[in-house]
Amino acid sequence: MPKSEIRQQIERLREEINQHNMQYYVLDDPLVTDQYYDQQMRELQALEAAHPEFASPLSPTSRVGGEVSKQFATVTHEAAMLSLENAFDEAEMLAFNKKLSDLLGIDSPLQFSAEPKLDGLAVSLLYRNGELVRAATRGDGQSGENITPNVRTIKAVALKLIGKQLPELLEVRGEVYLPLAGFNALNESQRQNNAKLFANPRNAAAGSLRQLDSTITASRPLSFCSYGIAQLEGIEMPDTQYAQMQLVKALGLPISPYIQQLESIQACFEYYRQIAAARDSLPFEIDGVVYKLNVLKLQKKAGFVSRAPRWAIAWKFPAQEVMTRLLDVEFQVGRTGALTPVARLEAVEVGGVIVSNATLHNMDEIRRKDIRIGDTVIVRRAGDVIPEVVAAVLKDRQPEFELPQMPALCPVCQSPVVQQEGQAAYRCSAGLICAAQRKEAIKHFSARKAMDIDGLGDKLVEQLVDLGLIDSVAGLYALSLEQLSGLERMASKSAQNLLDALEHSKQTTLQRFIYALGIREVGEATALSLANHFRELAAIQQADQETLMQVGDVGPVVAANIVAFFAQEENQKIIQSLLDAGISWPPIAAPDALDLALKGFTYVITGTLENYSRQQAAELLASKGAKVSSSVSAKTTAVIAGDKPGSKVDKALKLGVTILDERTFEELVK
Repeated sequence: MPKSEIRQQIERLREEINQHNMQYYVLDDPLVTDQYYDQQMRELQALEAAHPEFASPLSPTSRVGGEVSKQFATVTHEAAMLSLENAFDEAEMLAFNKKLSDLLGIDSPLQFSAEPKLDGLAVSLLYRNGELVRAATRGDGQSGENITPNVRTIKAVALKLIGKQLPELLEVRGEVYLPLAGFNALNESQRQNNAKLFANPRNAAAGSLRQLDSTITASRPLSFCSYGIAQLEGIEMPDTQYAQMQLVKALGLPISPYIQQLESIQACFEYYRQIAAARDSLPFEIDGVVYKLNVLKLQKKAGFVSRAPRWAIAWKFPAQEVMTRLLDVEFQVGRTGALTPVARLEAVEVGGVIVSNATLHNMDEIRRKDIRIGDTVIVRRAGDVIPEVVAAVLKDRQPEFELPQMPALCPVCQSPVVQQEGQAAYRCSAGLICAAQRKEAIKHFSARKAMDIDGLGDKLVEQLVDLGLIDSVAGLYALSLEQLSGLERMASKSAQNLLDALEHSKQTTLQRFIYALGIREVGEATALSLANHFRELAAIQQADQETLMQVGDVGPVVAANIVAFFAQEENQKIIQSLLDAGISWPPIAAPDALDLALKGFTYVITGTLENYSRQQAAELLASKGAKVSSSVSAKTTAVIAGDKPGSKVDKALKLGVTILDERTFEELVK
């Protein structure tokens, strides 16, 4: 390639990266994903390394971040706030380790301090004689914005240090971030107020921290985590990075609870795997792991390059937000007839998984996000969550791109699509004569929390309906060994196993049966309340709306759905067929005979119990009158924790909620 073209390419990359920095650091409105930004930065670094004659002190590779906002007073950092070099695999980590070993002249394994890399906003906290006197953003690394009034509103930030011996001067570097629970609550508030939603917790934290009105910052549940000391006077500096952070903790500032000292690069690999496995259960977002040479005198010897320390690196996780093209929008019909828009995408890797489909939730969301067919879109995936389209990249939009339109007819059965007043959902009007609803109704009926028919998977249900072997859930109990054995991938043994599972499912509970019927908005808890209140199926079938609303969990909408369901002659026929097939349940005792010792209490179950499934534990608690919730709050009575309980225990500890082990749970329900 001619040098003139190389120079043009370098200048183009610099201009684009500078624009991205402006959008990210100053406007808090990024146009591209982190993965795309990293790719551009690495491409520019490679070109500048290969062609040093085009080096420039104004290149984004020679400084950190973006320009300082004119809205805040400028702060000059006494010690530069640098960025970190990135690694993306074990090979790059080995190269980092070898480079450090060669630089330091050390043959023995290097020791590192490691912690998760929080996805937030880097800040500097300056304390004089134990009191917070200044807080600043990183800005361009040399100077940032004075955000002291806003940071003082963050409860995790100590306004005054604790301890018997306080430093005369302490500058702590750390990350301001928004926990996931706070992020979700903030976006829900934004949605209710018809305000712009934040794309992710990082953007929400940045936007919250850089408010001109600190009362707005104070209203948002920001938190803070320290990751280093930039200046220390008046007390002795510890000799390792890990000990440095323990000092910060002793002085009253939060540090990562996951920080560890690691004795080798191989230990770094294992730590990365552990954090990656725990990532989706953490109460905050992380995008990698940060490794720092642990011994401070070795850090000093290793020194710095222009924009980053040589002794530290961030091993990034596979991107969970990427950009791709929206090829089309199709509509899937669910169990209740609701039509859900699904994005058909140009295949792209997100979080280590190839994604070609993503949810668009509903038409209101499409219109609010202004997403059009043909757009370049940002797709997000977190753990096992279904990928979703977060936003469109407006700079790539063409005039001919159009908003998707809800079809007038059901894409499965061609019946009219209707929308009830006051509801966001559009539904197929056909009911169970629509094959899509029939399939989904059967899948729901056979699910573990419903009739629990082992071996009846989604693909088998689709085969049974497509071949005309069943036309409702009642048809399941009329299937023969001959019919099942003739199906694809269905040998006689597996066919017999399914028939045995169907026979076993006939012995159930009234609560499970009601839930299995798939009445709109009647979940497990409501089904249990209905069963305990009426005690007989016939009483529920005959109840009017007013009578149903006497049940604690049933409001006017749910009551109307129940009445409408049992008013349909087709549904009554199917229920009678199920009862004729032998489905039954034990009688429910009268209310005065029930042991409702736990009535009024709320429990959360987390982790793996040794002797019970979560469903069994929940049913035991409910049988005593307790409510079982999926989330921990200040109103939670206790959390029942099994093996590997995850973040719910952490939240319970923060809220002061009691935590019970399995043995205590057994005593409770007895």
